[in-house]
Amino acid sequence: MDKEEKINSILVTGGAGFIGSNFIPYFLEKYNNYRIINLDALTYAGSLNNLQEVEHHPRYKFVKGDINNRQLLEYLFEQFNIKGVIHFAAESHVDNSIKGPDIFIETNVKGTFTLLETARKFWMIAPFKYREGYEQCRFHHISTDEVYGTLGEEGYFTEETPYAPNSPYSSSKASSDMIVRSYFHTYGLNVVTTNCSNNYGPKQHDEKLIPTVIRKALANEHIPIYGDGKNVRDWLYVLDHCQAIDAVYHRGVCGEVYNIGSRNEQNNLQIAHMICELLDRMKPIAKGRSYKELITLVQDRPGHDRRYAIDPKKIETQLGWKAEENFEDGIRKTVQWYLNKYE
Repeated sequence: MDKEEKINSILVTGGAGFIGSNFIPYFLEKYNNYRIINLDALTYAGSLNNLQEVEHHPRYKFVKGDINNRQLLEYLFEQFNIKGVIHFAAESHVDNSIKGPDIFIETNVKGTFTLLETARKFWMIAPFKYREGYEQCRFHHISTDEVYGTLGEEGYFTEETPYAPNSPYSSSKASSDMIVRSYFHTYGLNVVTTNCSNNYGPKQHDEKLIPTVIRKALANEHIPIYGDGKNVRDWLYVLDHCQAIDAVYHRGVCGEVYNIGSRNEQNNLQIAHMICELLDRMKPIAKGRSYKELITLVQDRPGHDRRYAIDPKKIETQLGWKAEENFEDGIRKTVQWYLNKYE
């Protein structure tokens, strides 16, 4: 798809959340041949404040609604002649999934099914047979590396790693991945799936690790770190992720899965120490004191996976994408963004 084509409408679900609200401005600025319809239920994790820069953009429209509302989905597909779906919408907080898993199954599993079924009925007239003019329509499902379970001290997740989810959240995402896969193999629907590592950057919800560390530090409260703090994640800057989604949506092979990571492993204690050191320089407290003094180890959460690490070789070699942001610069920009937010 190039910039000279006529304007096509893409349905972006969950676009008021963390990743979606970074992706939409990036995508609208890069391409002039797309209209984005942003469908978001505006639960606690989504906010239109995240999208102020595109609020009046001529090729952007926000619709408040639930991805399980089939009547609404059918109306949007018909009204805007939707020719692509980029599906971010999901319940994503592991702790919340432990306390109340119901909504995770409802949104992540049933909601994904409802979207797929709507797209199939609108784009196709029979299995493996598209309506004329809809042959290039694509459904891009955004998922997570948590579907693979946990790793030991060595090794990496690849696209061939068997699924072994350990929380209600990751189980619901694994289920949605399998439903997406089935629509390719059963119906020939043009789907791609991406499984990303932990994102960080501007606009992330306050509940997540990095915003929590910053927020607690600035409030002079204990900074809670689960267990021994040595759980490892591969940290991916959100704009690098947006560029990877762009690459897969436009150039990914139908039916394929692409893992997105930045080869940047850090454990939770390292993250907390790095943020505290940045805050010590950017917003120092009393002389001789450090925000590190606030770091407190707390009881681990049930089923806490020890280590995630992605091998992004497939997307790097096949699609030419590679993470560009180094972690030191990315975390500094992230801390500055939250300083501006909280002050």
